[in-house]
Amino acid sequence: MKLIAGLGNPGRKYKDTRHNVGFLVIEEVARRNGWGLNKKKFQGHYAIEHLGMEQIILLEPQTYMNLSGESIKPLMDFYSIEPEDVCVIYDDLDLPTGKVRMRQNGGHGGHNGMRSIIDQLGTKNFNRVRVGIDRPKPGMTVTDHVLGKFSKEEKVEMSQAITLAADACEAWFKHTFQEVMNQHN
Repeated sequence: MKLIAGLGNPGRKYKDTRHNVGFLVIEEVARRNGWGLNKKKFQGHYAIEHLGMEQIILLEPQTYMNLSGESIKPLMDFYSIEPEDVCVIYDDLDLPTGKVRMRQNGGHGGHNGMRSIIDQLGTKNFNRVRVGIDRPKPGMTVTDHVLGKFSKEEKVEMSQAITLAADACEAWFKHTFQEVMNQHN
């Protein structure tokens, strides 16, 4: 069983903001496969689907970004999912807009959603897909930047990044995360 969790904030106010890139990738994977996030439990919206012998869970925590671990950890416990079978998709200020990077472990890098997950799981050893949203322009706060919507130019880059991140998630259904990293990084 594999869990792919996309981070974001619930509600219309946050739809299509930089901080909701994780949700956008989850929605793309679900759309491509004809899956619906029709289950509501563990403070999240999720789907459980089968691909061959593999069970896949797609999750959008509804806890708001800073408490994402409070949705992911109970779901992992309930379904007995190990950290190495988890992939978290999130926005990253340290990558240029539209750049996608994958890694198998690491710190939170100042990202409060990732901090919550690491704290809840008690480990940094889980898979990640980082989607770049770049740093704020001078005079803009980080909060305003991450909760802001993409410019017209950024939408083109982000559309490509969402496609690439969804491709990587789908490749993980059939291959090891290391193989996927070698192919997509």
